[in-house]
Amino acid sequence: MHGMNVRVGTSDPGTPQVRRVVGLVGGTGALGRGLTRQLSMAGHRVRIGSRDLARAEAITAMMGSGVVAVTNQGACDADLVLVTVPWSGHDEILLSLRDALTGRTVVDCVNPLGFDERGPFPLSVDAGSATQRAQQLLPGSVVVGAFHHVSADQLASDDLLDSDVLVVGDDRDALHAVIDLVDTITGLRGVYAGRLRNAGQIEALTANLIAINRRYGVQSGVRIAGLD
Repeated sequence: MHGMNVRVGTSDPGTPQVRRVVGLVGGTGALGRGLTRQLSMAGHRVRIGSRDLARAEAITAMMGSGVVAVTNQGACDADLVLVTVPWSGHDEILLSLRDALTGRTVVDCVNPLGFDERGPFPLSVDAGSATQRAQQLLPGSVVVGAFHHVSADQLASDDLLDSDVLVVGDDRDALHAVIDLVDTITGLRGVYAGRLRNAGQIEALTANLIAINRRYGVQSGVRIAGLD
């Protein structure tokens, strides 16, 4: 990895891990709920954000300790801020939070996908990807892409996780922080997958995984062979 020197994550539970405050913008959706569950189980303090505080409070009541309900604005007050909103509301929500997200590391988890009678397909994004679009909208933030391929249903279940999380970005410290976060979740491993410009094909791959899930009745993920 020329000029970046970003390590592959480790799922070794004996490795010391930093417990963080993690905010989820749009955290009441399926992916946000699943990530909240896993992150809280890993010992992080989670701020689950929503436009509708009452909805966030209802979900928080079903979670363990360490999870608090906040507005989306409140979710920005965190060490790492995960964006788990639908693509249709992506730009509007990020623009409304631009000031609150200034100086923050933002993890864009959004997949721009469409669905028709033939199944899921990736949508074209002028910026190249949702992650790159987030960086355009948030010039005062450091944006990283991650968690695109992990099944929300599996995150919310008691099933054992066994997947790699491909992480893209241009800032080495932010990449390390996100890979470390991934590694605290049992069964997940963070893997550096290139610069921010590589986010488009990672987001698009989600359409293929959804098609696999529908065809074979599974919850597929990504595992990179050849890594220690």
